[in-house]
Amino acid sequence: MKNAMLTLNAGSSSLKFALFDIQGGGIAEAFRGQVEGLHGEAAEFSVKAAPGSGMPSFAPRPTVSASHVAALHEVLDFVHQFGGGRKIVGVGHRIVHGGTQFTKPIRVYEDELLEMRTLIPLAPLHQTHNIRCILAARKVFPEAVQVACFDTAFHRTHNWENDTFGLPPEYYDSGVRRYGFHGLSYEHLVDELRGFAPDIAEGRVIMAHLGNGASMCAMKDGRSISSTMSFTPLDGLAMGTRCGQIDAGVVLHLLTDRRMSVDAVTQLLHRGSGLKGMSGFSHDVRDLEKADTPGSRAALTYFVHRARYEIGALTALLGGLDALVFSGGIGEHAADLRKRICAGFEWLGLSLDAERNARTDRLLSADASRVKVFVVAANEEKTIAQHTLSFLPALQESRYSAP
Repeated sequence: MKNAMLTLNAGSSSLKFALFDIQGGGIAEAFRGQVEGLHGEAAEFSVKAAPGSGMPSFAPRPTVSASHVAALHEVLDFVHQFGGGRKIVGVGHRIVHGGTQFTKPIRVYEDELLEMRTLIPLAPLHQTHNIRCILAARKVFPEAVQVACFDTAFHRTHNWENDTFGLPPEYYDSGVRRYGFHGLSYEHLVDELRGFAPDIAEGRVIMAHLGNGASMCAMKDGRSISSTMSFTPLDGLAMGTRCGQIDAGVVLHLLTDRRMSVDAVTQLLHRGSGLKGMSGFSHDVRDLEKADTPGSRAALTYFVHRARYEIGALTALLGGLDALVFSGGIGEHAADLRKRICAGFEWLGLSLDAERNARTDRLLSADASRVKVFVVAANEEKTIAQHTLSFLPALQESRYSAP
């Protein structure tokens, strides 16, 4: 019986999962999948087996799992059915918000769960689903080690001035500060960049994780310097359904002059804004590009504008730029948006090669471009699995194998 680890990654509109075999002290991916389009009109379930794994793949198919809870049960049932007799000895979880308490991965016990619950108001689209994954996995795999990996932990290398707001210091001391998110994705991107461009990885780099949730991270020497997301995942870039940067006075106006309830404002900012709110019908870039309506064009134009704005700001903070890395569903697949985001940065020494960008080569920049532009596939699951492996007892195979 093979020993394996499962990773669960609940996003705002998706649930991603992956199964990794433990072998030779390391990990090897068996399959990965996702249920995407949750809370929408048409969710889809898909699975992609790793080459040589002997596991089944399933093309995207409609699913009745319209909620995270239903999707979680579907995923766990799938792992049971198609796990090939593997014994799940560890389950790694992406936890979006770690607050000031959690600055590295941890093994989950009851006290840690209680602490994570207190952070739900800071990441309402994610934290509840993340915790539900832990609770469900504990029931289904009671002997497995449960490990929580925090998206905010990667950004704890920021200087004070990059984390504080212009508020009295007691607010910062009580946890009202910029945290940054997508840290597990950025950790993987740094590892990948160090593999094929080690000198550049230690330079001045902007990573752009562009998906339904979108952010950018300024890095120097492979460490996070600043992030476009802040106290919650609501800040910074325009996103699928989130507004991104907004004047706090607008929120006060909605609450007072327009007499909207807190719940109504929360719903507007988290689920009724961004690409979906501006276009009036969809958060999916593929739908918006295909529709080509005034609303879809406006939404994409604003998305590009905010991305370009943040590149400029982060470049100033870094004191220059050596590389720009695209990742995430939009960053990896939307060639036209990449082109629009990079246009006009020739003054910075950045220029795309049109053919490379159209093909989505790993290197997108022109040969003469001083700033290198890359595409690197997101793989938070691998990072989570690697952290989870470190919590398993030594000699996993002998201790956990069936007699």
